[in-house]
Amino acid sequence: MFEYKKTGRFFAQVAGKMEELGAAELKEFGVKEIKPVYRGVWFKTDLEHIYRINYRCRLITRVLAPLLSFDCHSTNYLLKTASQIEWDEFLSPKNTFAIFATVSNSKINHSHYASLVLKDAVVDYFRGKTGERPNINRENPDVWINLHIENNKAHISLDTSGGSLHKRGYRLQSVTAPMQETLAAAIIRLSGWNGTTPFMDPMCGSGTLLSEALLHYCRIPSAYRRKKFGFENLPDFDKEKWQKIKDDGERLQRDLPEGLIFGSDIDKDAVYAAITNLNSLPQGKKVKIEQADFRTLSGMENTTIICNPPYGLRIGDRTELKGLYKAFGDFLKQKCKGSTAWIYCGNRELIGSLGLKPGAKIPLMNGNLDGRLVKIEVY
Repeated sequence: MFEYKKTGRFFAQVAGKMEELGAAELKEFGVKEIKPVYRGVWFKTDLEHIYRINYRCRLITRVLAPLLSFDCHSTNYLLKTASQIEWDEFLSPKNTFAIFATVSNSKINHSHYASLVLKDAVVDYFRGKTGERPNINRENPDVWINLHIENNKAHISLDTSGGSLHKRGYRLQSVTAPMQETLAAAIIRLSGWNGTTPFMDPMCGSGTLLSEALLHYCRIPSAYRRKKFGFENLPDFDKEKWQKIKDDGERLQRDLPEGLIFGSDIDKDAVYAAITNLNSLPQGKKVKIEQADFRTLSGMENTTIICNPPYGLRIGDRTELKGLYKAFGDFLKQKCKGSTAWIYCGNRELIGSLGLKPGAKIPLMNGNLDGRLVKIEVY
């Protein structure tokens, strides 16, 4: 029997410094025994909740169902033990699969080689049983398998998400240095925005923050556009329960009022990308987007302003960016009375250029960038 069946324990991966946020989101789904750890959360629940979490969660990257955990000090033992897993319970020679592996503080210290050993175990299992083997597909496999080895303990899991959940499916067009969707969702959650004030992103890029605000307000499942999930391969997958969860996702949605969410960007390509991406979502055409320099915008009083300005590590010149941040601080002071701004600064050195005292500085990762979410209340 697979480990998740025995224990009811699953593992949710999250981006760096979002462990407590991920745990809080899981608690809202009614799961039990929540334990945040580095870049993830252990928790207990049933498969019906796993379907719902994958479909609706906004902050979690993927949900793993543990198959087997064991002490592992060598690749030979990894190969021998993994070959005993009943892989044909959720995989066949006609399917494709991929393995993503991580290792730390162990005698097996090369993640790529560890993944190759596990791949051999899967292939050997099928060759020995059927004479055929499933093929590898690293881009879009039918089954994702996770291997994590830490302190000489191996954990082999099935990815119930079927690939990273940050890939919502609405990003049809992109621009330089886009924000990850899960980070955008975390920022909106931290802001507390609930639709009682207008939402504005005056440097919207390809519209990730606008799209996540739309999903949040309209109660649209984050995986609305996702075609398949890894949990559909589990031997105890219940198709009827999964269909009911999807039906509930449709029923719980609500309309977006005209003028509630709006954005702008100085770059015409960014505006085109944002409009294209939002139009792929229900209600997306109700989000107003215009090409404009924020300095030319009329006042935005009593508004929730959330944005991700350029930060200089990949785009823009440092001196020019200091001027941009100063101009944005002046814009907030002069035109946004009664508003609250949440600004994600990928480069912390630029925060002081705003010329405003932050009410909070919250550490959040955007990929490998250790940025800060800055809160500024304009009185």
